[in-house]
Amino acid sequence: MSITIRQARPEDATAIYDMIYELAVYEKAPEEVVTTPDEIRETLFGAGSKTEALICEMEGKTVGYAVFFTSYSTWLGRNGIYMEDLYISPDYRGQGAGRALLKNIAQCAVKRQCGRLEWSVLDWNQPAIDFYLSIGALPQTEWVRYRLDGEALLKFAEITE
Repeated sequence: MSITIRQARPEDATAIYDMIYELAVYEKAPEEVVTTPDEIRETLFGAGSKTEALICEMEGKTVGYAVFFTSYSTWLGRNGIYMEDLYISPDYRGQGAGRALLKNIAQCAVKRQCGRLEWSVLDWNQPAIDFYLSIGALPQTEWVRYRLDGEALLKFAEITE
């Protein structure tokens, strides 16, 4: 089965949204998806967006996507790429689509002279962990990721005059 990787376009926003929701269901958090296809179209493809997306197609059918953006390492003194999402619909897993998407992003990182390509994975997602280990990726166990969002972000960011 042939695999095609291409840059996502605004008309892919609904398909991307649908796969974001599928991913959230898989990650046991569908209630956390608060965006819409229109918002995806506006923020991912709007003027000034710093985020990129790829679409994976097999036999002309959209089966996956990846979203990534430029990061920066002060220690390396170079840009990097942070991959926010890599998703392949369940019926198409194990056929090389995820590898093709990730390889495309890795090639982009090399062409741009990036110092690293990074992403996060849930600690219980053993199929993804096994795949990442198989390509030579290493977990960064000494770093703990923190997040401010929702009410905590609003409260902390509150500006008093």
